[in-house]
Amino acid sequence: MVSAPGSRLASRLDSGFGPALGAILLLLGATGATSAAAADLIPLTLAEQERFGIELAAPQPAATSLTRRYPARVAVPNPQLRVVAARKAGVVETLLVAEGERVTAGQIMARLQSPDLVSAQSDYLESLTRLALAESEVARDRMLQREGVIAERRLIESQSRRDELATMVQQRRQVLALAGMSAADIDTLARSRTLTTSLPVRAPIAGVVLEQMVSTGQSLTAATPLYRIADLEPLWIEVHVPVDRVADLAPGDRALLPTLGIEGRIITVGRLVHSQDQGVLVRAEVADGAEQLRPGQFIEVQLAATTEAGGRWRVPAAAVVRHAGEAMLFVAREGGFEPISVRLIAEEEGETVVTGSLAASDRIVVKGVVELKAAWLGAAG
Repeated sequence: MVSAPGSRLASRLDSGFGPALGAILLLLGATGATSAAAADLIPLTLAEQERFGIELAAPQPAATSLTRRYPARVAVPNPQLRVVAARKAGVVETLLVAEGERVTAGQIMARLQSPDLVSAQSDYLESLTRLALAESEVARDRMLQREGVIAERRLIESQSRRDELATMVQQRRQVLALAGMSAADIDTLARSRTLTTSLPVRAPIAGVVLEQMVSTGQSLTAATPLYRIADLEPLWIEVHVPVDRVADLAPGDRALLPTLGIEGRIITVGRLVHSQDQGVLVRAEVADGAEQLRPGQFIEVQLAATTEAGGRWRVPAAAVVRHAGEAMLFVAREGGFEPISVRLIAEEEGETVVTGSLAASDRIVVKGVVELKAAWLGAAG
């Protein structure tokens, strides 16, 4: 024997529905509502809506959609990072800056004692002496050639030797510059002809010392790193985004750091899918507010993807119900509510971006959703 709709709904009251919801169920059972999968009207009067706390709101067009919060890492942009290394083998005589200090371009950060520097200075001074001698020989031969004492060929040969030595002087001067001596230091050496073993190590850029990598008294080979320094404005935010979520992201989209209240802009969206997490590297640049970040810091980020024009709507997350594997909204119609299927595009904090058969003039249920769904399914039972 098949029980009447009213008795089936009444039996559901005994399984946990409150008296208010039970009244809705009995009302709908009496109307003979059809299957839950159908988009039939759920009749409900204004008085009943007020009694059960049902509230309506309009869906908002979604020009952008926020991703969920992803873990991200703060990094220094490659062009703003430098490793300061020893140009010559030697011993660390003194370290003048430490981790966390700011430096200016050209500032002396450390001094080394380098025997190799003495050899390079000696070679430079020797080439200067030989060049001076060659210059005097050219001057003498030019005078003798004008007087007809020597052939022009001899003058040309002495000029050639002079030019070769001038090239050698420039080459050995460049060796000293590469070793870390400034132009002023090299000019002083040429005037005083005093050799020194003290080699200054200078900052190549203005920035902050991120890491000190040696200690005083340590013996170093050429190219041993001493410091890492970086310009910390702007900074990069690097995040792995699931491959199925990356299609809507593009350079220029916003990257939000909700815990700090700052934002940046996406500058690159990678092409490689990383095997460890099936994520794609998305990199954003933060300029304003970068002083609140520190390289290596882990932080949460939300990415604001630009959506297609039209067809996407932002609704309260509480308005979306799930049934039989589908996401649904209840839309107000004359005389009741219509359940319609929607597709989820993005789930934000407290809001959801969906696409479906909605219009700006529609009103959707945003409160009382659970009661309405239960009544809908109860009537279909």
